This record gives sequence, C-alpha cells and structure tokens, in this order.
Amino acid sequence: MTSTAKPVLTGGCQCGAVRFALSAPPAKISICHCRMCQKASGAPFASFADIEHADFAWTKGKPATFRSSSIAERDFCRDCGTPLSYRLIDGPRIEIMTGAFDRPDRLVPTRQYGTESRLGWVVGVANLPSQTTLQNYGPEKLGGIVSHQHPDHD
Repeated sequence: MTSTAKPVLTGGCQCGAVRFALSAPPAKISICHCRMCQKASGAPFASFADIEHADFAWTKGKPATFRSSSIAERDFCRDCGTPLSYRLIDGPRIEIMTGAFDRPDRLVPTRQYGTESRLGWVVGVANLPSQTTLQNYGPEKLGGIVSHQHPDHD
C-alpha cells in the first residue's frame, strides 16, 4: 500500500497495538469452517477478507506469526492475542479476519470453505432467541463496565 493512498478500510487488534489499512476493497469475503480455522479463531468458523499484499499495510506495530501448517502462517497480536490474518507462505495475498476490521458490517461473506468440519448447529444460529448487550446486562451493570478495547478507528 502506498503511503499516499487513502485507506478504504482499516482495523486492528483489540488492544490497539497492531493496526492495518487497505487501499482497495477485498477481492472476496469468505467463511472457513475447517478445523484449523476453528482452533485459530477459537470460534465455530473464521471469516476472512482476501486482499492483495500491494493493497495492504500494517500501519501500527507488527503482529507475531505462527506457522500453522507447512503452507500457511497466521498473524496475531502478541499483546492481546487477537487473531488477525491467514496467509499462504510467499503467497500474493493476505486474508484478514473480518472481526478485526473497524467496520466488519461492510464485509459480507459470499462463499464458504472447509464445510466438512462445519458444526451442524451453525445453520440455525439466526433462529436462536437473542438479546442486545443492554438487555443481557441491564443499564446499571452495562453503565459500570469500563472497556479497555481500542476504539474502532485510528
């Protein structure tokens, strides 16, 4: 990413030690259900935005890296542990975890991978009873919570 390019999307880890920016929209947005992505994200699936290296830059800090297989590495914040990316070793693209973006609502998945490991209950999640955070905690308890999370902007 050139230093003069205006970021299209930005994001970073939970504590703010690592930040990134994109100068072009992602090529694709996907969900991966494979067991390796489940373990790496600590979730039933991972969601990624696929970006050309030329359109991506770490703008604050540098992530730590774990070689998760013989073909791939995953980046994460060494301070807070936020998973940040998946990338093929020496590949032309990086896949950033959509939850790490400041505006994850702008990254809508269009395909799924690793469906052999998809948990059967995932398809019914939208039909489960739900509450907002305010409904769950109540105004008094929610009002007393102090967040140490970096805000969703630079």
